[in-house]
Amino acid sequence: MSADKGWWVPAEGEDSVSKRLLRKTRESPLVPVGLGGCLVVAAYRIYRLKARGSTKMSIHLIHTRVAAQACAVGAIMLGAVYTMYRDHIKRTAQDAGNK
Repeated sequence: MSADKGWWVPAEGEDSVSKRLLRKTRESPLVPVGLGGCLVVAAYRIYRLKARGSTKMSIHLIHTRVAAQACAVGAIMLGAVYTMYRDHIKRTAQDAGNK
């Protein structure tokens, strides 16, 4: 085995992880929004864990999961609506303006 210290450095022509993350964020900006929403909901529900009262832990966790999934699905739906707007409505308006 050789002691290659640079094994984690990306090869030439490949992006680093941070550059790839920034590029993907620019391509689809609602993915970080969905992830952030999930994290915010999970953090809030963990914070409110002690104040859940007589609610069972399993019910509290199910409600947390449903709220986090709602944030993710909402971000996906916003992305789908934006893509439809960009691809169909905006393009037909530009095509009508060019004629």
